Amino acid sequence: MAADSDPESEVFEITDFTTASEWERFVSRVEEVLNDWKLIGSSAGKLSPEKGEFTSGTWGEKSQDIHFADFKFYISHYFLKQDCEKDDGKDKPEEDAFPLAMQDLLCMNNDFPPRAHCLVRWYGIREFVVISPGANCEAIISESKCNLLLSSISISLANSGSQVPMFVQIQQKWRRMYAGECQGPGVRTDFEMVHLRKVPSQYNHLSGLLDIFKSKIGCTLSPLPPINIAIRFTYILQDWQQHSWPQQPPDFDTLLGGEVGGVEFGKLPFGACEEPISELHLATTWPHLTEGIVVDNDVYSDLDPLQAPHWSVRVRTADNPQCLLGDLLTEFFKLCCRKESAEEILGRGLAEEDGKENSDISSALSKLTEPAGTVPISKLSVSNMVHSARKHIRRHRRIDESPLNTDILNSVLLYLFPDAAVEKSSENSKSKTAQPSACGKAEQDKKSDCNIFLQLKSAPSDSLTYRLALCVCLVNYNHGGLRAVAHLWQEFVLELRYRWENNYLIYGLAGGPPDLRCCLLHQKLQMLNCCIERKRARDEARKVQEGSKGRERRVSGGSHNSAPESATAMTASAPTREVSPGKSWDSWSDSEDEFFECLSDQGEIEGPHPEGEKDGSKSKAEGRLHPYSNMTLLNSTEPLYVPVTQEPAPMTEDLLEEQSEVLAKLGTSAEGTHLRARMQSACLLSDMESFKAANPGCVLEDFVRWYSPRDYVEEEVLDERGNSVVKGELSARMKIPGNMWVEAWETARVTPARRQRRLFDDTKEAEKVLHYLAVQKPADVTRHLLPCILHAAILKLKEEESVEDIPSVRKNIQQAMCQASKLLQPSNLDYKKLEDFINQLMAMETVITRARSLKAKFAVCEGEKREDSEELEKFVSSLLEEPEVVVMGAGQGPAGSIIHRLFINSQRAALLAPLDEDVGRDRKPTGGSNKVPDFPSPAGREVLLRTCVPRPAPYSKALPQRLFCVLMREEFRLAGAFSSDTSFF
Repeated sequence: MAADSDPESEVFEITDFTTASEWERFVSRVEEVLNDWKLIGSSAGKLSPEKGEFTSGTWGEKSQDIHFADFKFYISHYFLKQDCEKDDGKDKPEEDAFPLAMQDLLCMNNDFPPRAHCLVRWYGIREFVVISPGANCEAIISESKCNLLLSSISISLANSGSQVPMFVQIQQKWRRMYAGECQGPGVRTDFEMVHLRKVPSQYNHLSGLLDIFKSKIGCTLSPLPPINIAIRFTYILQDWQQHSWPQQPPDFDTLLGGEVGGVEFGKLPFGACEEPISELHLATTWPHLTEGIVVDNDVYSDLDPLQAPHWSVRVRTADNPQCLLGDLLTEFFKLCCRKESAEEILGRGLAEEDGKENSDISSALSKLTEPAGTVPISKLSVSNMVHSARKHIRRHRRIDESPLNTDILNSVLLYLFPDAAVEKSSENSKSKTAQPSACGKAEQDKKSDCNIFLQLKSAPSDSLTYRLALCVCLVNYNHGGLRAVAHLWQEFVLELRYRWENNYLIYGLAGGPPDLRCCLLHQKLQMLNCCIERKRARDEARKVQEGSKGRERRVSGGSHNSAPESATAMTASAPTREVSPGKSWDSWSDSEDEFFECLSDQGEIEGPHPEGEKDGSKSKAEGRLHPYSNMTLLNSTEPLYVPVTQEPAPMTEDLLEEQSEVLAKLGTSAEGTHLRARMQSACLLSDMESFKAANPGCVLEDFVRWYSPRDYVEEEVLDERGNSVVKGELSARMKIPGNMWVEAWETARVTPARRQRRLFDDTKEAEKVLHYLAVQKPADVTRHLLPCILHAAILKLKEEESVEDIPSVRKNIQQAMCQASKLLQPSNLDYKKLEDFINQLMAMETVITRARSLKAKFAVCEGEKREDSEELEKFVSSLLEEPEVVVMGAGQGPAGSIIHRLFINSQRAALLAPLDEDVGRDRKPTGGSNKVPDFPSPAGREVLLRTCVPRPAPYSKALPQRLFCVLMREEFRLAGAFSSDTSFF
């Protein structure tokens, strides 16, 4: 056993010198990453970057985690995406070619890129790798750790043969300090950096920076190769006080003029309440200078910004400036999340008054049913009681307690119901409640608006629902918030009830059944209008009936061939129709089903029998409209008449859903199927009864020939004599046993439409609609109106954008409409996505206000020449789209002159000096000290020095050297790239 244990002890004592240390593992891991990213060898074959490509091109980035012991690093690769040059000679790159990074150090095409990684700006390189401490890791501050990392990347680059520059981030992250290296065949570039808080006085000008550069490259050649110099000074303009306010002042003469951006009802406010452009940065650049051309030292400077050959401008925008339309939408959207009912919002006192109002209505109903009364019936109508209750509420509610000012409320109601301004009589209500015409709108605008409301499922922009959305939104924003909205809604519902009770059509709604393409609230209002139309038709029919009875008594047996106004539910809109001979006025009347028995005996006032009907025992024909295409009944020679029928009941989408649910719950059993068929055939049964009344002696085949001609099959056959005759019979589906049509025909009574039970009980449906509206909470109302208000906001943005002509906003509006149509479709609204969507609309408004602000400042509409105006307009639109815009003509161009004037005005305002328009044109930098300078001292100065000299020895290869200097009020940075010959040193 001892012998067996000895080898184990010997193995334990052996020291394994091949075991890698943590540092070696780290170096190896860096090499692996460089291999994985294929950064090995030369990068020959890539095109030299074009002018401005660092800004306009696409930059790629990929990252990975690596560890040094338990310390986490990120290694990231940044590169400009470029196509490789297709050249036959690319397979034979020069052996001593510089790495791409070294070539980039001298390239002048992309100096001072406006938007790029800081290392790209400082060193002009198009590809590099950065190793930085991981998140929540301490910065690499100690010099030993920095040197360890630098030696690691140096070994990794040497082992892998990579020619991509590699950097390590050192010191605190906010300082943006990097050290790095790039290796090539026989050459190496060291990237070094200096960062101070203050600019040393001896280096506060070009002369001192040149001294640093020369001493660093240490070139001993007697005629020093020329140093290429590029200089950029940046001036910041912050004072915009001398310019017009971005929002027009309110009109204090109008009712709503007290609010900033206040507008009349029906118009959405738009624009910023504060300056959306916070700063203008002017960069004056001297791109190609040499040492002897320009003087810049502690005594004198030639660097006058007006003489700079290159000007470029960027604007800094205010963070989330307050914009009126955005605020309006945000406040409106907040209402959707409220839970309170109208009673809770308006307070207990008002709820009690509501109770009194309800008691008034109930007492009205009870008094109406009393057998005798000394008060006229008109005084006891429900609507009368509603209005007395409303007056009671207003009388007892103190002015200061009213959530909505009475004048504002009246102006809102007049905007919603403009027909209320005219005297409401039964005659003019027919003519003056016509729907609002859109003749003022261009046909194209109408079409585009139609497309928007269909996409968003809102309502037409000339409808009552749309106008109500605007009013609710403005009342919420400007006139009292949630309580005012609850008050307005209560008054709105009361106005609708008044109109229902008094047969006044609701203004601003298209006729016909509810449009299921619109929002539910719009459908409900259309349904109420349908009910009012039916009720008016019945009331008019009663008058016609009473008048006809009087005439019948005076002229006995008179036949009426004139065309009376049809008052049936279906045919209220057909004033001229042919009536068969012998048809009385009375047969055209309609009546509620509860009272049809009370009509006088038809036989007493019926005219002469129609021609051909000689048998007095036959029932009289009733409810005929007109003969049907020269057809006769199968069992007689009587013409087949089209009957006056009832229309199917109009339905809103929620009623349709309820009906479909009820039908689905009946199941698939025989009894359920039969019951479902009976429910669905109510309209069919009504039409059969009307047909039987209009065509005495008819059979089912006659009805099918008119109602469903395809179910009556005709064919030519030979009779006994051999003559060809046409013989018809019911289709196969009509002959199926238990056919619903056959059953319905057998049960159908001979009853004209006016005597039938109504398919559409307008009284009940109207009360259902009014109840539905009355119980809506303000939050429910805002949810109903949300599609309309988003529709209005998009239209407003389109209108404002068309004035400013901003392509990016136009594109975003189109995308917003598609997005909104998806967000507003589901029944359960996604509030988070809707909030994001409203933020997008706010962002578009902000861009438009920025464009407006810039146009005002650059006097786009005031150009003296047409060319100048077009150039300025293009310049302003570029400022909105691009990070930095070149000023054509620099300080002497039209835009440059305006910028110069802006700086002069700002300087004068700052120093409280009198304005002088002519000052500044012929300014000399060395002029008298009492003169106000045109420009402030530059906020930032950047100096870029480049040359190509042999280093470290005079006989070494001439290599690129570069120093980028940043001089700011609280920052001094030198970023140097110094190349050395590693073969001949």
